[in-house]
Amino acid sequence: MARRVLVTGGAGYIGSHTVLQLLLEGFSVVVVDNLDNSSVVAVQRVAQLAGEFGKNLAFHRFDIRDKEALEKVFATSKFDAVIHFAGLKAVGESVQKPLIYYENNIIGTITLLEVMAAHGCKKLVFSSSATVYGWPKDLPCTEESPLCAMNPYGRTKLMIEEICHDIHHADGDWKIMLLRYFNPVGAHPSGQIGEDPCGIPNNLMPLVQQVAVGRRPTLAVFGNDYSTKDGTGVRDYIHVVDLADGHIAALQKFFEDPNIGCEVYNLGTGKGTSVLEMVAAFEKASGKKIPLVMAGRRPGDAEILYACTVKAEKELSWKAKYGIEEMCRDQWNWATKNPWGYRSPDPPN
Repeated sequence: MARRVLVTGGAGYIGSHTVLQLLLEGFSVVVVDNLDNSSVVAVQRVAQLAGEFGKNLAFHRFDIRDKEALEKVFATSKFDAVIHFAGLKAVGESVQKPLIYYENNIIGTITLLEVMAAHGCKKLVFSSSATVYGWPKDLPCTEESPLCAMNPYGRTKLMIEEICHDIHHADGDWKIMLLRYFNPVGAHPSGQIGEDPCGIPNNLMPLVQQVAVGRRPTLAVFGNDYSTKDGTGVRDYIHVVDLADGHIAALQKFFEDPNIGCEVYNLGTGKGTSVLEMVAAFEKASGKKIPLVMAGRRPGDAEILYACTVKAEKELSWKAKYGIEEMCRDQWNWATKNPWGYRSPDPPN
């Protein structure tokens, strides 16, 4: 009997790529998503890409704060585990609208945890973030680095981590993986699914992509006076397919190791890449020139952030396989086939 996993936010960027990998690994998957910043087309394409395994995918559209709807899903299916992606994720917006972030991310998670507990499902993989490290003094960031979120979005992730530690402490039956992502980029190599944020993107690569396909005239570089090799911010970019595979590795650990408690893992490559290096790699992959406009630093942005990934390599037997060349190649493939994201006409097969 296939193991069944509930994926909240499974129509989103990282969620959709993870759902595809789960299906291909033989899991049965139920996706819950309110489509606030995602598209049902992503779910449909995941089902197609999964081929014969597509039949093991079900989709429900609702907000996880809707406890009654969540109860119904748990009442009709027995889940072996939950992967929790659902939440708002724009740093700048969180500074302007903090209450919406606390309401969505924290209350949504508490509702989910309550329903999970009521139905005896106590295995959770949580989508956390490197934002919990704030502006680290020592690099690379290890899982033991001091935690100091610098914005409401990061604080919601940190609070949810604390809640997870607390419920495990209160009830040892809970088994929880807190996965701290660095900077996910790229797309599935098929070019059928990728990142398609609603409105103005908050992250570098969707902005670069929109300039390359002619949707934006220039790319604003926020800060070129940092103490880095070229003055621009340095991040640990990770291919979204590698990130999805990290979730599979975390799930497998649940079923293989009975001693799992509440564990934290960094998911990154361990390499720092500057904004200008990433733009140059994308220009090379796409053959397009990206016109730049230098802008001031964004409040809340760290100067340099990259991961130590030793713990995930050792304990989850997981390591990122792809470099920035592959990230940019796959990002461009998605962009050329879907210049307007999921609102584009269907790409040819």
